[in-house]
Amino acid sequence: MLSAIHLLLVHIFVFINSVLSQTCENYGQLNGTTCDCPTGTGGTTCSQLACGGNIFEGSQRPLTSTSSGGFANLTASGCSCQSGWTGTACNVCQSASACQNAASSLESSSSSLTGDDDGQNNTLICNTSPKVWASSQMSCSVDNPTLQALYPLSSTLNIIRTLNPSLSPFPNVTSFGSAGSLYAQLFYEGEEQFYCKADSCAQDGNNWSCQDLACICRPNTTFCGGVPATNLTGAINTLSGTLDIDCGDVDNSTQQATCSFKQATIESLFGSSGLVLNGCSFGECLRQSVIDNNGTTSSTSSSSTQSSLSGGVIAGLAVVGGLLLIAALFIILGCFAQRRARKSGYSQLGSGNVTVDWSNISYIVPSSTRDFWRKRNSSGYNDDKVILDSISGRVLPGQMMAILGPSGAGKTTLVEILAGKHKSGSIIGRVSFPSSSQPNPRIGFVPQQDVLPPTLTVHEALLFAARLRLPESVPDIEKHARVDALLQKLGIEGLRNVRIGDNTNGRARGISGGEMRRVSIGLELIASPDVLILDEPTSGLDSVSAARVASVLHAIAHDQSSPTAVIASIHQPSSQLYQTFDTILVLAHGHSLYFGPGSFAPVEHLTGTGVTQPFPQGYNVADYLLEVASDPPLQLLQSPNPKPSSACVAPAQSGDNTSNVLTEKVEDEKSTSIDDSGVSNRLRFDRDGNDKKSKLFGMTRRSKYATTFLTQLEYLSGREWKILRRDKTLFFTHVAVAAVLGVFCGGLYFNINTTIAGFQSRVGCLFFLGALIAFSSLSALYNIVEIRPLFLRERSAYYYSPTAWLLSRFLFDVVPLRLVPTIIVSTITYWMAGLAPDAAHFFKFLFILVLYTLALTLFNFLLGTLFRNGGIAILLSALTALYQMTYAGFFVHLDSIPPVLRWLQWLCPLKYCLEALSVNEVGSGLMIEDSLQGVPVDVSASLIMNLLFGFGENNYYRDVLVLFAFIAGFGLAVIGVVWVKVRERR
Repeated sequence: MLSAIHLLLVHIFVFINSVLSQTCENYGQLNGTTCDCPTGTGGTTCSQLACGGNIFEGSQRPLTSTSSGGFANLTASGCSCQSGWTGTACNVCQSASACQNAASSLESSSSSLTGDDDGQNNTLICNTSPKVWASSQMSCSVDNPTLQALYPLSSTLNIIRTLNPSLSPFPNVTSFGSAGSLYAQLFYEGEEQFYCKADSCAQDGNNWSCQDLACICRPNTTFCGGVPATNLTGAINTLSGTLDIDCGDVDNSTQQATCSFKQATIESLFGSSGLVLNGCSFGECLRQSVIDNNGTTSSTSSSSTQSSLSGGVIAGLAVVGGLLLIAALFIILGCFAQRRARKSGYSQLGSGNVTVDWSNISYIVPSSTRDFWRKRNSSGYNDDKVILDSISGRVLPGQMMAILGPSGAGKTTLVEILAGKHKSGSIIGRVSFPSSSQPNPRIGFVPQQDVLPPTLTVHEALLFAARLRLPESVPDIEKHARVDALLQKLGIEGLRNVRIGDNTNGRARGISGGEMRRVSIGLELIASPDVLILDEPTSGLDSVSAARVASVLHAIAHDQSSPTAVIASIHQPSSQLYQTFDTILVLAHGHSLYFGPGSFAPVEHLTGTGVTQPFPQGYNVADYLLEVASDPPLQLLQSPNPKPSSACVAPAQSGDNTSNVLTEKVEDEKSTSIDDSGVSNRLRFDRDGNDKKSKLFGMTRRSKYATTFLTQLEYLSGREWKILRRDKTLFFTHVAVAAVLGVFCGGLYFNINTTIAGFQSRVGCLFFLGALIAFSSLSALYNIVEIRPLFLRERSAYYYSPTAWLLSRFLFDVVPLRLVPTIIVSTITYWMAGLAPDAAHFFKFLFILVLYTLALTLFNFLLGTLFRNGGIAILLSALTALYQMTYAGFFVHLDSIPPVLRWLQWLCPLKYCLEALSVNEVGSGLMIEDSLQGVPVDVSASLIMNLLFGFGENNYYRDVLVLFAFIAGFGLAVIGVVWVKVRERR
């Protein structure tokens, strides 16, 4: 019994000792008493090289015989590779048929390798690209001048890169190592010299980067002691750290690529390029479903894809839900603000009784040349232009004053300064309202040009102004009543329902010029201004229309319930029109020749100050004053501004308690003329940092709008809807063109096949749609340029905020003119061209085009607001569209663009649009079925997409986020430009 136990213990000891003494070469993994060897090696210690066969045979592959620990020469007879396999040890597949034939030889393989399990394509293919999906074999020739000088014969390098062994058809046979591992063997004339391993590998495109490199040199081989003078054993055995394997693109003609094997010590021995590897062949057998499902196994691909899609849908729904929540919150807060404003009550508007007083107003326009180029004289700069020179005056409530003077006298400049308009030059002086109880009295300003909405009726235009310029607390019924009363007061109640129209450029005619002028006056009167200022209200009108306008102004000024100061610049009034004015200010070359009562008082004053030109009996006083002002005596320009005497009395009004005597100012202000020195000194004082505009302490600035933001948006949207409904040509043109182009594009790409050329046509169809959207969005720019003057006038009158205007324009431009045509042309083209025939991919396709449309629309909004000249904006938009077409990836492969210009692709929205559309199409499982020189090709379209266009197959949601970023960026830029730049400047 004891002897039996003793014998058993001896056997156990021998077994344990044999196991402990067992070693595996080539970093094989010990499995009991045997070694699991890297692919292409075998034997009890993994010291033998495979000789023929294929990787599916595993440990059953034929092996080379060894002598003296070395490998047999691979060129020897009997070691040739099977058809479809190449490389040292015949590990690298070359065709899908090679993988399928090798797999079919294994028992029970057909059920798992053929057919469609769970709806997945499990056909084996051979991936010959540098990118690794499961476990890829590569075999390369080592090409390094230093190495070849030492060892002139052929050197090859075998590398096994394992990314996800579970994706390999037979993980324990066709792959080796854990995920993220690398194994390499270097051969010299067929004899292995050293072998290496590394782990923690990461793949970036075609490049691999690994950590923890370790190598072992085979003793007595050529590299490792066989040639004592060039023994590399010490250097090889100490290799460690980071290993990089960088590979370029595969040459389509040779199906080979160039790579480099880089490590710090290797680079110090062989140069900065490390070991240069030429003629690299890549091959891994894997299921088609792995590529189709972006790197998932066939058994889990369906669920993984569904999970990924669900995640994208959930993210999209979250974004949409967040936007809807923000919109709902905005509406709720706006409703509360509206309700509070409407219950706040309001004081009586339009009380009038406001005096306008201005003293020593000077306006200087600086030269446009730069300071360091400008010539100086003894008194300073001498090339600035003086438009107004110390102009003073006063208009009382109930007075109607005319500013007369020839062209260039400064009439328009003075009324704009009195109205508080933004001026580009330097303003000196003071405008005040001494009789006003409000710090900022309401001033109405009627410009010389009538800028009105042509598609609205007269009543609608006045009601729109009333709803936005009157306080929100004023009931809407009272606003209607004010509009009706104003129509009657202006004498245009018969035009109530007549569209204003546009008489310029042969457009739809509407009301006459005189009627337009009265509507413009009504737009200011609806806000019940305390002072009304007009710039040449009778210019361009016949005598009858001018008389009607003057009659309206006279009635406004002399309204006994609320007398209003009316100031108007008049170019060449008739005798009848001249007699309607109470006060006259005559300007000549920026100087005041006369200020005082009207009628014949100016003639008496001028003849008493040395004017020798006689006044003909019965002559029009206004014509006489203009003749004198056109060529005034020099002493009038050099004398102080005239003061009216106490005998100058304005026309009396019954029941008017306001003093009608045009008295001198309360303050004793001396208005002296300004010589060149004075102008230069004042202008230089302004440029030293003082606020030019702040000298006009009485300039009116409304601090806020009369209505809330939601109310502004409501009425702006209402007007936009009326314009769109009445002027249908633009909408129907967009829709008709979209339908025609959709049929044209769908017919051009009708039922595209699945060949390589067909796939290129498929991407061309997507590119055509993107280019079409880029050019059709030019009309958004034109619309902004066309409506800009109306916006400037209404903004200067504080109708609404720029943000409300932009939002209404965006809503009623994008939805009917951008989104609807985009959906029409895309839908027709999509189904005619035979793109991915399922709803999910169709709506993802539509979603990308909608995002791209929004981005391009906002970009054209930005150009339209940034440039006043519409021609420049359209030119830049067209050039930008061409730039986008260049960098979209269709005409030129993005990786082939020189690096100095390649970065521009990241600023190209069409690039992200086209990539997302292509990825969406390929993601439907599109397969390319073609033949090249008689060889059948059956591969996933994702490989062709990457080779032809350089698009990443996982970039759909990245592109969505980038397009959202473009939308947000352009939107914020448009808002900033409109707030800062698009404002009235005169």
